Amino acid sequence: MDEGEIVTPYMKPLELFKNKELVTICAPMVRYSKLAFRSLVRKYGCDLCFTPMIISDCFIQSIRARHSDFTTCKEDRPLVVQFAASKGEDWAQATKLVAPYCDGVDLNCGCPQRWAMAEGYGACLIHKPHLVADMIHQTRNTVTDPDFTVSIKIRLHKDYKHTVDFARQMEAAGASFITVHGRTQDQRGDPVCLEAIADIKSALQIPVVANGDVRSMDDAHRIHHVTGVDGVMAARGMLENPAMYAGYKTTPQECVKDWVNIALKTGTHFTCFHHHLIYMLEKSLSRGERKYFNILGSTSGVLTYLTEKYKMEFSRSFYINLISRECNIIGWQTVIRIVIIIWQNMIKILIIILIIICTVVIKIHHISPSCFRNSAIGDNIHKDEKYELTQE
Repeated sequence: MDEGEIVTPYMKPLELFKNKELVTICAPMVRYSKLAFRSLVRKYGCDLCFTPMIISDCFIQSIRARHSDFTTCKEDRPLVVQFAASKGEDWAQATKLVAPYCDGVDLNCGCPQRWAMAEGYGACLIHKPHLVADMIHQTRNTVTDPDFTVSIKIRLHKDYKHTVDFARQMEAAGASFITVHGRTQDQRGDPVCLEAIADIKSALQIPVVANGDVRSMDDAHRIHHVTGVDGVMAARGMLENPAMYAGYKTTPQECVKDWVNIALKTGTHFTCFHHHLIYMLEKSLSRGERKYFNILGSTSGVLTYLTEKYKMEFSRSFYINLISRECNIIGWQTVIRIVIIIWQNMIKILIIILIIICTVVIKIHHISPSCFRNSAIGDNIHKDEKYELTQE
């Protein structure tokens, strides 16, 4: 960040919990909650964003992993970086690397996938309270900033009273806030248990965030009313409608357009760009339209569809960036800008060309025709023409 650069003021996580009745949060989502999507949801009422889950030991050991897994910018605040870790020293070292660029870190204690639990990550950690407490303690001691948050995201035990006890232990270890996904590790589409979340909230002094079944602001307010939580976190609901926290029932066209602009500006990979649009447009397309849209294979194809279906219009600079990206050739952007300038000044250029043509014609009339009678010159002209045809 350059010296003297103006930074837009923002509230850090603990300030948000202190000053807002209900904090709205974008969940950590592998492949999806990256910089471009975080930039989008911040435009539509999202107070706090999480990065996708990052494997801490890989992050520490590999520069390549650090560059690919963690991307941010000065406008991307407040931000919490979520890690998967099985050792306190790994989480602490990873935190040390990202601390200057974020406002907190989070430990994933809720991922129910088998590969994660086999590695000692995710939901298996809720059965290891002493280990998690030590990990929080080590990580908390890594950063001296008292406003920097160290949090965890958990699922429920089968007997959620054990979850209440677990949460109390994590609070005592120094957790800044706790996010509770209201299902056990074996549950998927079952309704979340709001009673368990309410009991956890009433047992703690630190902020508690509810996660699960948040598909609209109506859901958010209902969950807040039942549980008394300090914040709500949405995942699938945000994918389907990034403008959800702004009160929209479905994704507005302006939000789709914003996504296209942001994704192109940040160089988002086509697969990620396309998948987000598949989620956003799911409710506005028929089954046949979804089938067609889902198989589109290029950015230009997607934009053509959006233009024809929704009458979306994009700026000139947008198309300059698009063509530059699709060509992926160094120097093309400059060439395209020149073409645009030529197009904008076409009348002046045509006048200049007309003047040149008139000048040439006048000069030709003053040249003797005998100069073209030389057979050698004529032969050379014919040879040149044949050569050019061969090259074509």
